[in-house]
Amino acid sequence: MSTPEPDDPQEPSPEPGPELGADPGPEPGSEPEAEPSPPVPPAATSGAGTPLVLLHAFPLDGRMWAPQVEALAGSYQVIVPDLRGFGAARDQAVEEAGMDLLADDLARLLDDRGLDRVVLGGLSLGGYVALAFVRRHAGRVSGLVLLDTKATADGDQARDARLEMAERVLAEGNGFVPEAMLPRLLGETSREHRPELVERVTALILEQAPEAIAGAQRGMAARSATTDVLASIKVPTLVVTGEEDAVTGPEVGRDLAAGIPGARFLLVEEAGHLVNLEQPEIVNEALLDFLAPLWI
Repeated sequence: MSTPEPDDPQEPSPEPGPELGADPGPEPGSEPEAEPSPPVPPAATSGAGTPLVLLHAFPLDGRMWAPQVEALAGSYQVIVPDLRGFGAARDQAVEEAGMDLLADDLARLLDDRGLDRVVLGGLSLGGYVALAFVRRHAGRVSGLVLLDTKATADGDQARDARLEMAERVLAEGNGFVPEAMLPRLLGETSREHRPELVERVTALILEQAPEAIAGAQRGMAARSATTDVLASIKVPTLVVTGEEDAVTGPEVGRDLAAGIPGARFLLVEEAGHLVNLEQPEIVNEALLDFLAPLWI
């Protein structure tokens, strides 16, 4: 018997295989997984008219604005988001809730609501986010309210304390947080004469997820200064500071207002860091006066 030649039909040539090291490609029928869409913050909305967004302080949630919602919703559309991990956003917690991340979350919320521009207010952490929002989305702000907040970054001691709390709350839970935070959140007058407010703030803190507290502390520790943004702010601005604020006291508030062209400054007596809860009537009156000439 003769030996078949290579092209003899009795010995078909094998199909060429893949080159060594070549990517075989996806399995038939498989598709690459799409990146999940970034979340839209949950937000409570009350009233109609000019939209006012209020960003809450650490370590609370949007419910801290209840006195303002009640006073303003008759004339304005008051939108109160919960920032990542807090309140109704519990399932959106991240390891580090950076200020730019939270600012872009807010931009998606405005997109979701079909709002081009809003009056934006924030207290403490909310103020940090508001200033980051101005830096990244200035054209969407028609008025700015900054309460008990600052534009400077943390010093080394403050940064270390934030990171220490982040680790501790994940290890122990949030039971220790009210005792650690209340002297910083409420002024001496409130702590001594308003036990119902102390209880209310304590309850709000204890309802927050440890992951939210840790993520926010890491985000605040990592935040950069926004002092370079202040001179560029061209919209009406109100700066409010509690006279008894142990965190961002009167001089910090005055310096913040002085850095923003045309900003108004209000010092509220017998109030600490949570000025909107400690003296709600004064803050509500100031907000109504500030908002009256602003139309969107």
